Amino acid sequence: MSISHVTSRARTLRPGPIWLAVPAIALLAVFFLFPMARLFVLGIQDGATGGFTTEHYERLLTAPVYWSILGITFRIAILTAVFSVLLGYPLALWLSRMQSSRQAMLTLLVLLPFWTSYLVKTFAWMILLGNRGVLNTLFMDIGLIDRPLRMMYNELGVIIGMVHAMMPLAVLTMLPVMNGIDRRLALAAGTLGASRSERFWLIYFPLSIPGAAAAGLLTFITSLGFFIVPAFLGGRGQTMLAQTIITQVQELVNWAFAAVLASLMVAAALIAIWIYNRFFGLSTISGASADSTTPSNGVLRHTGRKILSAMATLSRPFDRLSRGTNAGEGGFKLYPLLALTFLIAPMFVVFPIAFTSASSLQFPPPGYSLRWFEQYLTSPLWLSATLRSFGVAFATAFFATVLGGLAALALARSKSRWNGPIFALMLAPMVVPRIVIAVGLFYLMAQLGMVATNTGLIIGHTLLAIPYCFITVGAVLNGYDWRLNQAAETLGAGRLTILRRITLPLLRGGVISAALFAFVTSFDELTVAIFISGGLKTTLPKQMWDDMFLQLNPTLAAVSVVVLLLVTAILLAAQKLQK
Repeated sequence: MSISHVTSRARTLRPGPIWLAVPAIALLAVFFLFPMARLFVLGIQDGATGGFTTEHYERLLTAPVYWSILGITFRIAILTAVFSVLLGYPLALWLSRMQSSRQAMLTLLVLLPFWTSYLVKTFAWMILLGNRGVLNTLFMDIGLIDRPLRMMYNELGVIIGMVHAMMPLAVLTMLPVMNGIDRRLALAAGTLGASRSERFWLIYFPLSIPGAAAAGLLTFITSLGFFIVPAFLGGRGQTMLAQTIITQVQELVNWAFAAVLASLMVAAALIAIWIYNRFFGLSTISGASADSTTPSNGVLRHTGRKILSAMATLSRPFDRLSRGTNAGEGGFKLYPLLALTFLIAPMFVVFPIAFTSASSLQFPPPGYSLRWFEQYLTSPLWLSATLRSFGVAFATAFFATVLGGLAALALARSKSRWNGPIFALMLAPMVVPRIVIAVGLFYLMAQLGMVATNTGLIIGHTLLAIPYCFITVGAVLNGYDWRLNQAAETLGAGRLTILRRITLPLLRGGVISAALFAFVTSFDELTVAIFISGGLKTTLPKQMWDDMFLQLNPTLAAVSVVVLLLVTAILLAAQKLQK
């Protein structure tokens, strides 16, 4: 065998950059793909014989109550997605027209409710919307109403709470796409005589559609798996699929039927993803531009142009209201301020309740006291849950950042044909409803003896945090100058030395930001904790969930204030570290 042949074979066997993604792929394969497959097989398996059966699906088809729950779930998820995009689009548009420094500062106001616990936000809306809540009290005091409005335990309360939870996700998904739109295109159209309405509807809006579609996709899929908001703000008529799955597993111990319901939820998510990928391509979810090779129906494009032309014509009388502004920017600054108030204000309602001297939720408080913070800090149960949440969150931040960062580095340096599937796999835990992931993990970990262990919680939280770390580090790598690595190689530096001495120091801000986001993801996580904690290894969100069901009290407000302050500090640190 010739020396050249041996050298060529050695180069072929030499590990390439794609191998950096193997640890993350292995974790996802064992604790994500395998449990999902096991769960789906369970839905078509006879519990007694282990053979194939359609019994569980037949039960679904013949029980009207489950079809009603499916209809409620899809209706609420679709309404949430529609309102989140419609209300979030003008806010994202307003932010995209700002200078980067000011945009980053105001984006913090969107990030704060995005990363704040769903339990805290739901608790805030319970204080606002209740019969003796802030809004009813205010309306009655100023004479607008004679008796309290019913704004809770109905679909109105659920939609308000879910849109408040999902609107930040919609804004943060649309904003990168809008930031990438070349403003000179609208200016060029203006020099050719196009009106402001025509510049927006015929040029800017079509270019922003991939971002709006991605926002609609993510908010719809996330809403499918919601159970916190409907559990506390809705009534029996707003029972969603995720609540039914929890009941089937925890109360009825009917794994097979829970698997059927989970399969339907995943099928709905996959259909939505397929439709989105068909028109825009999955890469736009992470902020990339739409793929020009993505197939598009000519009839749909023609119909879309007609609709946009009609919208431009109808909007032309309002052009004078936006005089002096760029196309797409709009002259209305009142709405963005109202939208930011809608996102921020509910969370700060819990502050006066946390310092109340009353023994129940009253607004305004009759007096002020630190007794509820003292009760929180002296309770062994609350302290144990808090310390466990911190420990699990720190471990999750480390593992998710390492695994997600290595995977992002692998895809940034590799030209392999496996890049597409790996990219989709890294994002999968973000687009698959969390309730499905939690049920699949619970079924696997119950057999492995990992329920009610910190290890089980860390694994589950790491799965959910990897996509955020992958996207955050990947975004920083997009602006990295790889010629620095090449220069170091010419001077004899090895790969590990380059990674340790050059790549990591330059990516430090993005890596630390990814770790902070992973920490918040874990610290706030409830779905996995409901199943994996097993009632013994209680985390802070799980303890809040249990207390909210038992009795609403000011201690919950004190805990919510602690969580809010922690999330705010972490977001400020991330903003300072990452450009």
